[in-house]
Amino acid sequence: MFPIILSITTANRLILLALTMLVLPLAVLAQPDPRKPKAEDSVKQQPSPEPAKPEPTRRPEQPPAEDENRPRDPMSTPTFNGLRFRSIGPAFTSGRVIGFAVDPNNSARYFVASASGGVWKTVNNGATWTPVFDREGSYSIGCIALDPKNPLTVWVGTGENNSQRSVSYGNGLYRSDDGGKTWKNVGLKTSEHIGRIAIDPKDSNIVYVAAQGPLWGPGGDRGLFKTTDNGKTWKSILNVSENTGVTDVVIDPQNPETIYAASYQRRRHMFTLIDGGPESAIYKSTDAAASWVRIGQSLQDQMLFSMVLDRTRKGVIYLGGREGIHRSEDGGNTWTTLNKGLATLNVRSLAQSATDPNLFYLGTNGSGLYKTRNRGEEWESVPTILPSQ
Repeated sequence: MFPIILSITTANRLILLALTMLVLPLAVLAQPDPRKPKAEDSVKQQPSPEPAKPEPTRRPEQPPAEDENRPRDPMSTPTFNGLRFRSIGPAFTSGRVIGFAVDPNNSARYFVASASGGVWKTVNNGATWTPVFDREGSYSIGCIALDPKNPLTVWVGTGENNSQRSVSYGNGLYRSDDGGKTWKNVGLKTSEHIGRIAIDPKDSNIVYVAAQGPLWGPGGDRGLFKTTDNGKTWKSILNVSENTGVTDVVIDPQNPETIYAASYQRRRHMFTLIDGGPESAIYKSTDAAASWVRIGQSLQDQMLFSMVLDRTRKGVIYLGGREGIHRSEDGGNTWTTLNKGLATLNVRSLAQSATDPNLFYLGTNGSGLYKTRNRGEEWESVPTILPSQ
């Protein structure tokens, strides 16, 4: 029996082991996982859901608002209102300077007239300059003069007295009574080119104006004009022809009744230039322009530009033109040519020194400045930095 009992016991053990192996995993699986929170704890700790915020509505991009002050056309005037012109060079500018007018009481104060740049004024002998004619009707200037009895009175003749194709014209004669601050047009508006203004040294109301007249056509205010009422009215006192004007006039400082005038025949066409002719001449009056006599027959047909009366020798006249310098010592009846030392014969301007009667200066068209210390017997070049024009 004992073997049978042993067998039964062994079998029971085997069965018990098998059951244990089956039940144990199930018990283990039924135990809660300590790493996981309890269900109720999950419920407590979970916050209540917040309502979803709607995304902001994105507006379509709008173009920038137009500035009402901004011009619609970028090339219109408001675009450039903030811009101002300034000189950027060249550092050394030049042009045709056609005249000076110096205050006889203050040599540091004078005016300079430019052929195509208006009128400029200095009060410190050229250290600084002020333009005084920019608001007037012409930028082209032919001549300028100060009243010898009242330097605040300034006369300006507009229109460069030149015959080249590019020359600009003017619109008559101007006068300032306050040293160039303000101006008034006093007539001869169709003269276009004025060559000289001469003021009677004894009577400032008497003024002579040499008007060359239009370059491209006949007529206009052409010839020599005179006023006896300070420019209120004008009278034509020497009219050569509709084609020939007067280019220069001078008054004898010792006898204002004696006047000399030079006429110049010219006409510009597209195809040629009439430059001088039989109507070019010198005229003389000894009765304040009431009558005239033609003198200087030996200089007929020449281009005549500038006359100077010797202020210390009566009857001595210097004349500059296309053929150089000429001098008369008998009031214009006979003439002597004085070209020794000149590199060119085209003389455009002439002046006598105010302190030395033997010293003269002349300006040429092409060879610069010259001077003489013996009244024209010999000329020498003056070294300058001026352009040779």
